[in-house]
This record gives sequence, C-alpha cells and structure tokens, in this order.
Amino acid sequence: MVGCSLQATKTCDGQRKGTAVKASDLFVRALEAEGVEYVFGIPGEENLDFLDSLSRSEIRLVLTRHEQAAGFMAATYGRLTGRVGVCLSTLGPGATNFVTAAAYAQLGGMPMLMITGQKPVKSSKQGQFQIVDIVDMMRPLTKYTRQLVSGANIASRVREAFRLAQEEKPGAVHLELPEDIAAEEVHELPIEKSLVRRPVAEEKSIAAAVQMIEAADRPLLLVGAGANRKLTRKSLGGLIEKTGIPFVTTQMGKGVVDENHSLFLGNTALSSGDYVHRAVDAADLIINVGHDVVEKPPFFMQSGGVKVIHLNFSSAAVDPVYFPQLEVIGDIANAIWQITQRITPQTSWNFDRFMQVKAAGDAQLIEGHDDDRYPIYPQRLVADVRSVMPEDGIIALDNGVYKIWFARNYRANSPNTVLLDNALATMGAGLPSAMAARLVYPDRKVMAICGDGGFMMNSQELETAVRLRMQLVVLVLRDDAYGMIKWKQSNMELDPFGLDFGNPDFVKYAQSYGAHGHRVSDSNELLTLMKQCHDAAGVHVIEVPVDYSENDRILNHEIQERSAQV
Repeated sequence: MVGCSLQATKTCDGQRKGTAVKASDLFVRALEAEGVEYVFGIPGEENLDFLDSLSRSEIRLVLTRHEQAAGFMAATYGRLTGRVGVCLSTLGPGATNFVTAAAYAQLGGMPMLMITGQKPVKSSKQGQFQIVDIVDMMRPLTKYTRQLVSGANIASRVREAFRLAQEEKPGAVHLELPEDIAAEEVHELPIEKSLVRRPVAEEKSIAAAVQMIEAADRPLLLVGAGANRKLTRKSLGGLIEKTGIPFVTTQMGKGVVDENHSLFLGNTALSSGDYVHRAVDAADLIINVGHDVVEKPPFFMQSGGVKVIHLNFSSAAVDPVYFPQLEVIGDIANAIWQITQRITPQTSWNFDRFMQVKAAGDAQLIEGHDDDRYPIYPQRLVADVRSVMPEDGIIALDNGVYKIWFARNYRANSPNTVLLDNALATMGAGLPSAMAARLVYPDRKVMAICGDGGFMMNSQELETAVRLRMQLVVLVLRDDAYGMIKWKQSNMELDPFGLDFGNPDFVKYAQSYGAHGHRVSDSNELLTLMKQCHDAAGVHVIEVPVDYSENDRILNHEIQERSAQV
C-alpha cells in the first residue's frame, strides 16, 4: 500500500476527506481500489512523482522496452481478465507510441487505461519542448480522454475512466497527469466502485426470437467477438445441447464453445467460398451472437435472403450487407439462457446439409498434417502446434497469413485460448500478448506465434521476458518477406515487388538477450523441439522456416472449387 496515510475524516458539510497526501499517492490508491495488479510501461521525468508513489504500492510495475508493447500487454490483460489493463508513458514521443495500442484495444473490445505524463500546466518551464496535444490525439481512439488539471479531480476521473473502459463495448481510455498536478497536496479519497448489473433482454424480444427459431427450417448459430468477452460459454453450450443447432465461429469468436464439438461446422477465417460458407449459405435463419462490425463480415445479407437475429449487448449497426430482422439487446449470456428455457426443439429442423458440409470440410482440414516437406508447410505447422498445446494452452498470434491457417485449422477448446486480432489486425502484438497471458496464467502453457516481420516490430521485449524470468515459447515463422501481402499480391496476379527483406540469425539474436535460441532444420524436428521447450525453464525462441508458396492455390482457388462441389 502507499506509504501516506489516507485515513478518512468528515468535513463540516459531511463529505469524507482524507489526510493530506501527494496527488500521485491518491492516483495510485485509486488504482489499487480498482484492483489493478500491473502497470506496464516506461516512465519519464514527468512521471517521477507517480513512480515514487507506485514504489510504495503492491501494484507491480512491468518495465518494458517500448510503449507500444506495454499497451499491447495492458490490452491483452484486459481481454483475458475483463478488468482494466493499465499502461504508463511519459509525454510527447512516449505518449504517441501508445497510438497503435489504443486502436488495438478500442477496436478489439479490450478494457485498457493509458496514463501519460505532461509538463506543468500551471506554469511553463520549457516552452513547447516535447509538447503534443495528447488528449486531442487520443479522442478518436478512445472512449474517454482527459487531462487532469486538479488533484482534487483525480479520484472521480479514475473511477469514470475505469467505468467506461469496462462498460460494453469495452475499450481504451486515457488520463494525462501533468507533473505539477501529480505533486499537489490533496485531501480526497478514492471513490468506491458501484455495483452494476448489465440490462437483460426484454421479454417480448426473447419470445420473438424463440418463435423465429422454431419456425425456421435450417437455423444456424454464429458466434462472434462479443460473445468472447463475457462468460457465455455455459449458456451457449446449454442452447446447443438442448436444440442440436449447429454453430460456426468468427476469428475472434474462437473457443467460446469447444470447437471439437460434433456440431461445430468451422471458422469463417476466409472471406468467402470456404466449406463453412456453404453451410452459412444453406441456412434460412442465422442467430448471430456477439456480432462485431470490426471483423470482416462472416456473411452477406441480401433482400429476400436469409433472416438474421442480432443477439448482442447493443443494437446492430445497419449497412447494405447487414440489416437483421430481429434484435435481442441485453446481456448475451442471460438472453441465451432465456431462449434455452423457452425453446422447443422442432422435428421439422433439417441439418443434413450442414452436416454434409462439415464432413467434407473436416476431411479437407486434416490434409497435410503429416507433410514432411521442408521448409514446413502451414498445414503441418498448425497440426504440430495443436498436438503440443494442452486444451487450456494459449497461443498468441501476431498478424500474418499464418493467422488465416490457425483460425481455420486450429481447434480452440476454450475461450481466449487463441489470441488473434481480427479487428485492428496489427503486426507486433504477438509477443507482448503472449507475455501478458503468461502473467495472467502462470501455470498454463503459452506460445507466441509470430511472422518474422511482426516479431521484429517488438522483438526487444525478449529482454523484458527474460528479466521477468518467464517460461515462454516463441515461434518465429521465417519466410523473409511480408507473407500476407505477398499472398494478396499473388491473388491479384501482380508481379512480386517490394515485400522481401533480410533477417538476423534468430538463434544468436535470442541468445543475445539471454534467451534460448533454436532452429528447425527438418519439419519432423518441430514437434519434439516444442515439447522440450515447453518443459524447460526460460524463454525459448524457435526459428521455423515456412513455405507459403501454395497459399494462393489452396486458399484462393482449391478450397472454393472443392467446397462448391459438396
């Protein structure tokens, strides 16, 4: 706890006040009252009072090597726990380095608070040196951004920031703490969290949903990003078991329901034309659970076509390809539970087409699992990773073409065991996200899976992982190019240009940070090597040469042609 006393007294007007403390002490005490465990980031001279207060707190400072990585860690902490992840930077260049992480959290629905420093606001001592209007910069990227202009406002500003960060849809918030405000003497106390219950869906909307589902011939469940933020797994599982309605997932809906379930039809990793899309096309009613427009549309509505029930925390954003006929608005888990209680499975439901497509898709998915060509092919890579990871193991994917393969081919057993970003889809988040997962779940196996391009954007955090004595495995998929864009370039029948680069020796690079470096020289080595690294202490970086030469043929042509024949 902070060293300064915050014992409460009452003023003559009955308000509770504390003994005089430094404003930065109050700020840290307010973070403690919110249950903050970690602050990720890099302090500067404008944060020194805050840093001093933090030094006497039980909150742990995780010193990183780049502010962007700190933001990714804080956002991932929020994604995994539902609580607000907190990150810290100084003013100017430190604060501007939070921009990508802010967008990552905001689009991805991850509760995160950014705290940035600033020069004194009551008197200038260095003109405009390093001064950027960070509050205005953060406005389009956050749910809430404020400069603290009085220590007396800290408690209320912190409480409001946390409230908004966690409220549906969760996202990023920002507070700027100038150094003269941090040093002020204040008498305020932290504001206690209020008890909040999310609204539940109105009874008539539940009745209408039940009626539509019972009247359908081929109802289908689609599980999206919004369902992965709260504990909807039990409710969805209950609905599926009672009704036998098959389900599909979006990339950010992976694992909400165990994807090894017999009624799981597939993941909408590709934009169209995959086996799972043939099932979606056959549905006459889609129960769209947790749909989020930040993801690529998993289906396109047309006038007179499939009917859609929008089941979410908030109403639908309507556009030319999404205009649901019914909206069930409220807590998702409760709405599903209400539907499950009322619904009667219908003998008229016909899922034959769905199961036909599933059988063909499942057969295609296992092709290439034993392919021993080298460099390793994506199908073999995904199969080996799935084989080595336990059911509760967590893989954190950076952004690259391998993300498509993992979303499509890797079966997730539990919520948030596949950490991928299908919202901002930024590179550089894979390693920091895995590190945050390791802090949240120290007893679970965690693996970062990064392309060589994305890995090098935040590879300096290997030092942070080593310093924190993490047990962590990092796969670096090496193709010496920006593979995702190469795939798109090939699909557009354009000449290869502008996407190839060189790389360091990743084994020596890992060793230079004090990590363990390994290189796969034969595809049959990977599985054994991953097992050994997961069972050993320390940070292990495995360089895995990959061959993406068949991406265009398989993902853009073969799958569409074969699935169309089912």
